[in-house]
Amino acid sequence: MSVLVSKPTQPSEGAEARYRARMQRRKAAVDARVAAATEQRGVLLVLTGNGKGKSSSAFGMVARALGHGLRVGVVQFIKGRYATGERAFFRRFPEVSYHVMGEGFTWETQDRELDRRAAAAAWDVAVAMLRDPAYALIVLDELNIALRYRYLALPAVLEAVRARPAAQHVVITGRGAPGELIEAADTVTDMRAIKHAFDAGVRAQRGIEL
Repeated sequence: MSVLVSKPTQPSEGAEARYRARMQRRKAAVDARVAAATEQRGVLLVLTGNGKGKSSSAFGMVARALGHGLRVGVVQFIKGRYATGERAFFRRFPEVSYHVMGEGFTWETQDRELDRRAAAAAWDVAVAMLRDPAYALIVLDELNIALRYRYLALPAVLEAVRARPAAQHVVITGRGAPGELIEAADTVTDMRAIKHAFDAGVRAQRGIEL
């Protein structure tokens, strides 16, 4: 049986000219925005929402920072001390100070006071980093969860973040970011869940969730 394969239609000269003109206008607009962005300072990024990818995005920035030879601090709230790929990988780098400070997810510990003490200890480590200009990037993973359950006082967190060295970048992850933190942030991304393999009965996979 023969199969007919249609050849792609070649755009006309007029269509090509319109495309080039459109791309030229777009480039001019982008170039103007780039030229207008002259401020150089540290930024606060908040990654929140119910979708997958918040911590993954944060660790992508850790890799990017390391590519530029920058020093990085990571403090993981809530998450327990089980082995993860990012922990095993980034602890190979002397430029990364990596601290796993949680006792596990709240439904695992079922102990509010234990979780509160763990969050307080993690925050002490985070505060020391936020005061140290040697850290170019700090990731406070799942801090939003600690704030949501009121293990930490939001005003104290906001004060420490605002008082950090001017060139220091901070990434805060976790569902349910409080409105005041979103307002204080420079960049906010809300991860929206559309589908997740776990909902179909697929267990967490090494290299994907672990």
